[in-house]
Amino acid sequence: MSKEVPIWEKSNLTLEEAAAYSGIGINKLRELTNNQSCDFVLWVGSKRLIKRRLFDRYVEQLYSI
Repeated sequence: MSKEVPIWEKSNLTLEEAAAYSGIGINKLRELTNNQSCDFVLWVGSKRLIKRRLFDRYVEQLYSI
């Protein structure tokens, strides 16, 4: 019995999930997370995950993107 975890309860999101969650496009998320100083990206090998809580804080501080 597989139970799907809702996006807002996940600690880490894929680019696709983060785009759906935030309304920010995948290409823009990819651009933001390519920066080495990005605090809300987690690399698992070559897989890029978005740390949801830190991403929420980052977006709350923005005026435009």
